[in-house]
Amino acid sequence: MMQPRIIILKEGTDTSQGRGQLISNINAVEAITEILKTTLGPRGMDKLIHDGQRVTISNDGATIIKLLDIVHPAAKTLVDIARSQDDEVGDGTTSVCLLAGEMLRNIKQLIDDGMHPQIIIKGFRDATARSLEVLKKIAIDISDKSAEERRDMLVKCAATTLNSKLISGYKNFFATMAVDAVEYLGK
Repeated sequence: MMQPRIIILKEGTDTSQGRGQLISNINAVEAITEILKTTLGPRGMDKLIHDGQRVTISNDGATIIKLLDIVHPAAKTLVDIARSQDDEVGDGTTSVCLLAGEMLRNIKQLIDDGMHPQIIIKGFRDATARSLEVLKKIAIDISDKSAEERRDMLVKCAATTLNSKLISGYKNFFATMAVDAVEYLGK
């Protein structure tokens, strides 16, 4: 006969399960995205963060997330997503957090209505597959283009990524420089 296991939890530990826990997780993620939402875009606002010893003013999502003292497990997962994005790409942490937050915010009603999480996950997987199909359809194959046409396309692609408030006036200069650098490395 198995002995019952006794688990001692800290006072105030949330022991809810099921639908209540899912909603609690979504709410925690929404709290983080509410902080980050106003920092995005050319008119993004700065946040002042005071940790008792120093003051930081920033509108960079990665910086803000690093400075927040986050203890909720679901919110920590969002922080991990942001760190992964920052480590792999070096940019887009705010966008990744807001996208994840919006996806969760939109499924909150489905959970309240009693839809099973596995059905929601299947919906996300189906949407991902459909999105990839559409991307493959609209993708432009440049392998059969001349060297000049490929270079022009690469410069245009690079220019679309350079619309930040700091360098948008010089995006063609920097786009050409980036393509030159990549082509030089490819030689």
